[in-house]
Amino acid sequence: MKNVMKSIKITLALCLFLGVFYVLALWAFAQVAGPNSGNAEVITVNGRVVGASQVGQLFTKEIYFWGRPSAARNGYNAGRSGGSNKGATNEAYLAEVEARVDTFLVHHPYLKRKDVPAEMVTASASGLDPHLTPACAYVQAKRVADARGMSEAEVKALVDKWVEKPLLGLFGTEKVNVLKLNVALDEAAGRH
Repeated sequence: MKNVMKSIKITLALCLFLGVFYVLALWAFAQVAGPNSGNAEVITVNGRVVGASQVGQLFTKEIYFWGRPSAARNGYNAGRSGGSNKGATNEAYLAEVEARVDTFLVHHPYLKRKDVPAEMVTASASGLDPHLTPACAYVQAKRVADARGMSEAEVKALVDKWVEKPLLGLFGTEKVNVLKLNVALDEAAGRH
């Protein structure tokens, strides 16, 4: 009985520590670590919320940059966040990726199949990734420029302006927030 009580006390102590104190410590650190690092930055346009900076969303119009495909079913459903768990040898997964490549090429006829970035046809681990690499944005720049009646150079310059550098120049890779870039595109074109 002594061992059972000891086990119960240890279990309760660990639950309290890991379930409360550890979580609060991480939350507190995130609040002071940097701007909006602990909370998603809500993006508003003309007083209307258009999205959150840390959650990807579906863009399908030619005038916008498109983010990565979502594995969260029904678009970018945060309630179903997570990868598909389908491996690279899964036939259904391969067919899905091939269909995405075909669709991407229809909208980007200036590309060859080998030039389609894997990032544009495969979902991220969360299925809600709000970012693209600059290379993926540049690949779409011609389509966006043509659809907006802008020069490709103007669109690429806007991409360059919105590239986020790695943390401390070391951690992570360069990335572009798709929602912020699309809002900036609308502002540049005077669509607001």
